[in-house]
Amino acid sequence: MRKLKTTEMNRLTIDEFKTASKIPVVIVLDNIRSQNNIGSVFRTADAFRVEAINLCGITATPPHREINKTALGSTDSVDWKYFPETPVALESLHNEGYILLGIEQTNTSIPLHLFQTQKEKKYALIFGNEVNGLDEALIPLLDGCIEIPQYGTKHSLNISVAAGIVIWDFFLNLKTFSEEMQPFHKSPV
Repeated sequence: MRKLKTTEMNRLTIDEFKTASKIPVVIVLDNIRSQNNIGSVFRTADAFRVEAINLCGITATPPHREINKTALGSTDSVDWKYFPETPVALESLHNEGYILLGIEQTNTSIPLHLFQTQKEKKYALIFGNEVNGLDEALIPLLDGCIEIPQYGTKHSLNISVAAGIVIWDFFLNLKTFSEEMQPFHKSPV
């Protein structure tokens, strides 16, 4: 066993990424304060071929030094839009046929491992502020909420960690196993 060199990983170029198939998911970041968290979400969105990111409210936009530090160039590959008001982004996505899912603990939220994705549907995953979570005013605009079950003493995860977990789960459930989506390298048997 040896560590792979970057040149052995056969990663897509930005132009190839732009035209490659994506999972039918848009990420909505509602008033995220930390540019490092924003950059991390971009990088995860690139890794799992998310369609786009909508940056809303006080969420900073590229180019920004702190975003770039964690995004490592993924702000160039992942499509993004800015909306001054999150409800406008949600209305736009709803009109485009996306199912709006908040990632939040509510009295009716579905645990992530029990949520049933449907390959023929499109999803918008809405993540809230690091301190307050999703704005309470957004909850009635959503089709539902998903929560990540947690078994320790804390009631929440860092936004970039939560996004990574949820995006990975949606990727596993929505990707197609075409030749294009196969792993870029295979482990020896």
